[in-house]
Amino acid sequence: LTGPLAQYGASSVNGVNLAAIHINAQGGLLGGRTMEIVIGDTQTDPQAGVAAAQQLVRIQGVVGLIGALASSVSIPVATSVSAVDGVVQITGASTSPVITMLADNDFLFRTTPHDLVQGQVLGALLRERGYERLAILYVNDDYGKGLAEAIHDTFDSLGGVITRQIPYEPGQASYRGELQAAAAGNPEALIHVAFPGDGIPQIRQALEEGFFDTFIFTDGMKSVEMIETIGASFLNGSIGTAPESIATASSAAFRDGYEAEFGEVPPLPFIDNAYDATFLLALAIQKAGTTDRTAIRDALRSVAGGGGTPIMPGEWAKAVAEIAAGREIDYQGAAGSQDFDEHGDVPGTIGVWTIEDGEIKTLEIRG
Repeated sequence: LTGPLAQYGASSVNGVNLAAIHINAQGGLLGGRTMEIVIGDTQTDPQAGVAAAQQLVRIQGVVGLIGALASSVSIPVATSVSAVDGVVQITGASTSPVITMLADNDFLFRTTPHDLVQGQVLGALLRERGYERLAILYVNDDYGKGLAEAIHDTFDSLGGVITRQIPYEPGQASYRGELQAAAAGNPEALIHVAFPGDGIPQIRQALEEGFFDTFIFTDGMKSVEMIETIGASFLNGSIGTAPESIATASSAAFRDGYEAEFGEVPPLPFIDNAYDATFLLALAIQKAGTTDRTAIRDALRSVAGGGGTPIMPGEWAKAVAEIAAGREIDYQGAAGSQDFDEHGDVPGTIGVWTIEDGEIKTLEIRG
């Protein structure tokens, strides 16, 4: 809720709360118990995130965790809290490939595809659009490193050249040194793997110093605030990628439910993923018939495993009835398929977006 990813925190909380609203309005958990959401702020910081998770799990006694947003926070939370205390953790936004093989005792899951998918889509897209020489500026954490490498590998394999691949440390007053280094070698544009808290100042400094005037973004910079702060005239025509579901009955059900509670769905990533994470956690509790943490984990794959009665967002009462009758259910996610594999990963699709007339618009969805 604070730090470089704060812009996405409040909207993701809306996704979590919407799932709880739907569940509690249709009878609640385990025969009428209210699902309560307790929030801890990670501050987009690993140490603060671990402290928040410890407070939630060891003091407040939560039976499951939703989050964190940043991979650099979700990973230490998983290894030092979730795996140790045996509590399910489902992140709707952490996309680092490192998570796939993490030693988490099978307690870490995610409802968004990992960055090998996004990197492949973006690298191919840029070659299709005729780019030949590009630089990458990326946040120096598991998310930034993984996505930068995935983009580089695909772009290079298709004949493109990444002239420089420059990491940055968050929270600096100036990024002119990193931007100057990225601009060396005459790249056509900057691929920007960042979060708004640091990314917006970086764009401003790049424009002020004349280092770059063309930017290519990833999911971490799909930001309305960026457009409002920098100005649409500087960003119109920019393209980017982010996890995004294709239009389905489930995505429409989520959108209708969100609009009924909060108004128009903002063009930000991970809101539907947060909803799915929360709804899945509740379904696993209901299927397990208990709030025992290990039993919840063991039930999680069975509620979205590709077979059984389809359950869409908002269909809590239907799910409860099917479980009570001893029938299998298959949750159809707002953000796409939520069929967890053996690593807790899900398949997914990637949206290609652009800034047009000061607004973020989806051009296409690839998978």
